[in-house]
Amino acid sequence: MTAPDRIETAAGGKPPSSAHKEPAVWRPFVKVGLPLVVGAAIALAPVPAGLTTNAWLYFALFAAVMLAVVTEPMPIAAVGLMGIVAAGVSGLIGETPSEATAWALGGFANSTVWLVFAACLFAVGYEKTGLGRRIALLLIRKMGRRTLGLGYATMFADLSLAPFMPSNTARSGGTIYPILTNIPGLYGSRPNDASAGKIGSYLIYNALAITCVTSSMFQTALAPNVMALGIVSATIGVNIAWMDWFLAAAPVGILLLAVVPFLLYKIYPPEIKESPDAPRWAAAELHRMGPFTRREKTLLILVSAALAMWIGADDTIDATMVAMLVVTLMLLLRVITWQDALSNGPAWNILIWLATLVTLANGLARVGFVKWLAESLAPTFASHGVAVSMTLLVTSFFFLHYLFAGVTSHVSALLPVFLAVAVELPGATPLGWAMLLCLPLGLMGIITPYGTGPSPIYYSCGYIPGKDFWRLGAILGVLYFVAYVAIGVPWLRFLGF
Repeated sequence: MTAPDRIETAAGGKPPSSAHKEPAVWRPFVKVGLPLVVGAAIALAPVPAGLTTNAWLYFALFAAVMLAVVTEPMPIAAVGLMGIVAAGVSGLIGETPSEATAWALGGFANSTVWLVFAACLFAVGYEKTGLGRRIALLLIRKMGRRTLGLGYATMFADLSLAPFMPSNTARSGGTIYPILTNIPGLYGSRPNDASAGKIGSYLIYNALAITCVTSSMFQTALAPNVMALGIVSATIGVNIAWMDWFLAAAPVGILLLAVVPFLLYKIYPPEIKESPDAPRWAAAELHRMGPFTRREKTLLILVSAALAMWIGADDTIDATMVAMLVVTLMLLLRVITWQDALSNGPAWNILIWLATLVTLANGLARVGFVKWLAESLAPTFASHGVAVSMTLLVTSFFFLHYLFAGVTSHVSALLPVFLAVAVELPGATPLGWAMLLCLPLGLMGIITPYGTGPSPIYYSCGYIPGKDFWRLGAILGVLYFVAYVAIGVPWLRFLGF
């Protein structure tokens, strides 16, 4: 699978064909018809007290678009584009045609949209230069003698790539997964076979569990994280700095990264505990790759500089401008070519779906729907203390992910509403509420086989039986949630957010 194919999966396109069985005859009708029926039903229902007809009709359109994001009758970018065009042409947004056009195109001026686009080009650099593969192989050579060591090597490989690769499908499904799948065969562990549990099942599921954690640790480790930043800014006028996000997420993330490979080793144990052939295989692969190339060294320097500026220079240069600067230098120094950038269709696809869905979410606030819903729901939460309110909000937000195919649709549909409700409650700053809801976006991807970009790849690989996938997803989902509520929420309050 090529890098564009992998990013396409993260951006809402279809996963590899192996992840799908032949669709039922009725499925295309459901994909198209269900969003239309739901949208029409809402539009025809009585307008609730306190809402304008325009706001209610816009919500009907928004609901239909978000359901289409889930059922995916066509790529998400096309769905989002149709949604903003329908809202603009129908006059639901803006008092004049020029205002409607300005609103529809507003998402393309969002800095966070361009940040994730630039980071996608970082991922192209990792693939073109081979640096991502080299990092993973180096860790396997160093730590892969024992199966548990391979689990932790996978963790360090993903962690080293996560700040610079906003597609966890490209990072885990596209870089880590192809390397890991070479290892089980060395020990006679094969997919769709009783031998899968020898070593393959543990290694493969551990990789997915790890990438869900790293996806929550950095703004730039998951495309919907960056999308969420745009929604936060548009909905409640709050901006979250890269370093603030990392500091807030670090305690939970570091704890889970330390615990998860060992926990899975105990609750989903491999039959083979030693893997002496893995380091030799990695060493042979590294020998074939040869020494670090000039392009690899250049990319390593550039991404290190980007990380340093994101951490220490956020008052001097904006995070998006840092990413664009690094992309410019990648082009100047021939790490990638302009043709690489132009031909990376999925990166442009991400640009469009992020921009359109951020715009649609902003429309809810613009027509007054979010304010109305927040005022309606706030008393329910306000009747409890701050700690209980926080717990109820994050519990609802987290486990409603069972209803969503991917984090993108979850963020688009629910984050604006939950944000609006949260900021009406006393006890925390708007920044604190925003971080409370945004930080677990990566974590929640573990709970289902469709919860995040690489999930379908791992689910369909043949190493993990379906019942195990659901069982482990429930166990780790609860673990991630409890760790976040027990450690992450008090930590946020300690930091003063």
